[in-house]
Amino acid sequence: MPEPSARSSDATAPTERTPVARALLVCSGGGHLKQLSILAQRIGIPNDEQLWVTFDTGLSRSLLADREVIYARYAAPRDGVNIVRNAIQARKVLKGQSFDLAISTGASLAVSYLPLAARRGISSHYIESAARAAGPSVTGKIIARDRKVQTYTQYPAWSSDRWKYRGSIFDQYAAGDDIPDRPITRVVVTVGTTESYGFTRLFDSIVPLLSGREVLWQTGTTDMTPYGVTGRTTVPHAELDAAVAEADVVIAHAGTGAALTAIEHGKCPILVPRLSEHGEHIDDHQIQIAGELARRGLAISAAPDQIDEELLRAAARRTNRPETEPPRFVLDGPALDPVRV
Repeated sequence: MPEPSARSSDATAPTERTPVARALLVCSGGGHLKQLSILAQRIGIPNDEQLWVTFDTGLSRSLLADREVIYARYAAPRDGVNIVRNAIQARKVLKGQSFDLAISTGASLAVSYLPLAARRGISSHYIESAARAAGPSVTGKIIARDRKVQTYTQYPAWSSDRWKYRGSIFDQYAAGDDIPDRPITRVVVTVGTTESYGFTRLFDSIVPLLSGREVLWQTGTTDMTPYGVTGRTTVPHAELDAAVAEADVVIAHAGTGAALTAIEHGKCPILVPRLSEHGEHIDDHQIQIAGELARRGLAISAAPDQIDEELLRAAARRTNRPETEPPRFVLDGPALDPVRV
C-alpha cells in the first residue's frame, strides 16, 4: 500500500493525534465514494468536520485530498474475511474518536462500521446506492435488520416506513440542450477500478471503432495486451476530470462514479452495463443504473455491440446541466444541528 498522505491515516497504524470529527463517513470506492462526497454537501457537513473511512484508490486520494482519511482493507463483494478485519478496525476508530454522525452509502464497509457506531449512541445512517433501483442490496438488507440504523432509498418506488425517500443523487442534474454536430476526436473510456472483474466484451467492440482518435483508456484489471493500446488500471481523479471535460464522448461501464463524473462535466455518457453472466460483476445492478439515467435523459444505455459511429455522434450532441439549487438531503433520527445539517 502506498504511504498515506499528510491528511490520511494508515489502516492499521495508530495516529499520533486523535482528531475529533463531527461526522464519520464510511464507504467503498468508486460510485459509493462519489455519491457520499456529494450527499455530504447536500446534508450540510463542513469538510473540516468529516472523517472518512474508505479504500485506498486514485479516486479517494484525489477526491479526499483535503479531508482526514483512514484507509480500510479492500473488501470485495461478500468478502467475509476482510469485512471482519475492517470491523476490528472500526472498533479502534470508534473507541479513539468522537462523532455525532455516521453515514454510509455502502458497500461492505457499512456492515463493518454502522452497527458498531449505532451501539455507541452515534446517530447512524445508511443511504442505499443509486445503483439499486428495484430494492436494497445485500448490504442494505443486512443493515436494515439493525433498527438503530436509519435507512434511506434513492427511489420512491420502493420506499417504506423502514426505507425513507429523501431524494436521489441524480436530482441535481437535468438534460441540457443539444449542440451542433462536430468531429469526434477525443474520447474517454473508463470502466472503474473493481479489482475482481475485467470487461473484455466492451473493449472487443470499441477498440477498433475508436482507432485513430485520441483516447484515454482507463481499463481497470482488463488485460489490454491483445488490443495493442495502452491501458491504465487507474487514473487520478483530477486527471480523469480534466480529460472528461475536454472529451467529445465518454464511454463508461454503468457505475455511478463513472456516470456522475461525466454528467458533472455536462457530458451525456454512453453507459455499458456489466453483466454477471459474463463474469463482469457479482450481479446485474448496473442495468438499473443505466436504465435510470437513460430515463432521466442524462445518459445513453447501450450494449457493447450497439456502439457505432451513429451512437457516438448522438452522445456528442447531447448535454447535461446542473440544477440551480440541488435539494437538501434530510436525515432522520436524533435532533441534529439545524445550521450545519
